[in-house]
Amino acid sequence: MRTLNGRPEFGADVSLQAAEQYCADMARREAKNFYWGFIALPRAKRMAVYALYDFARQVDDEADRQRSERDPERLAWHRERLRRCTAGSYSDPVMQLLGLAMDRYQIPPGELEQVIAGVEVDLHRNRYRSWEELRDYCSLVASSVGRMCVRIFGFRDQEALTCADDLGVAMQLTNILRDVREDLFQFGRIYLPLEELKRFGIGEEALIDRLSGACGQPVDGLNPAWEDFVRYQAERARRLFASGLHVADLIPTSSAACVLTMAGIYQGILKRIEREPTLPLSRRVSLSATAKLDVMVRSWLQAV
Repeated sequence: MRTLNGRPEFGADVSLQAAEQYCADMARREAKNFYWGFIALPRAKRMAVYALYDFARQVDDEADRQRSERDPERLAWHRERLRRCTAGSYSDPVMQLLGLAMDRYQIPPGELEQVIAGVEVDLHRNRYRSWEELRDYCSLVASSVGRMCVRIFGFRDQEALTCADDLGVAMQLTNILRDVREDLFQFGRIYLPLEELKRFGIGEEALIDRLSGACGQPVDGLNPAWEDFVRYQAERARRLFASGLHVADLIPTSSAACVLTMAGIYQGILKRIEREPTLPLSRRVSLSATAKLDVMVRSWLQAV
């Protein structure tokens, strides 16, 4: 095993079978929600999506390090991985499989670069003034991945790529509502648009105070403005889901089952947040394995 800038480099001598196993294991371990959708895909497409997810996960992890450990040079390393992969030189199992997927499904390197650019934003920015600013960020980190997935799935109309944009933003906005407490206390970030918080009578300091007060304590009795704000964002997410899920009509059946499962799990999370808007102030909202299985079965039946 060689090294690249002091980092492990597995090289192109890793067998395809070993690379596939590495990527499958990583996706199974890390993709707590998406994996339920991945398993609906035919093997070749599933392996390509594993590689895409794993690359995005590796890049995103750079933004989720402790502040003292964040290093923009790590993103330079990921860009070098991508450059070398595009040139046919694979530095690790993920890039080996991703390179094959790029060739087979005509994935533009620029869309992978957008993922890196979105994470780069996280290294330098921790507040968003407006919805427009936040949507631009969501497009980088989520819609770009959605577009690449659609290229792997196969599609009948270019409209599928536009639908992927909306679906990516819907799912990322759901993530933001779900992770509001974790994003602030672990990473120092508030993604929620400050202008819209203010419009609902919630200042930045008031939000921080609410989140601080929710730590280990009941959150009942918080200002109803927060509940109104969350429902406003949830309605926006629902509209984006509605337009984005039209993609299921434009891709093959097995791919539609994958999309409907992943989106269905996130819609389930969103519904829980709508029912209990203060829940994300105290903990991360999730679905049980039984609930995810139910979504998966219903999605497969819907797609057929």
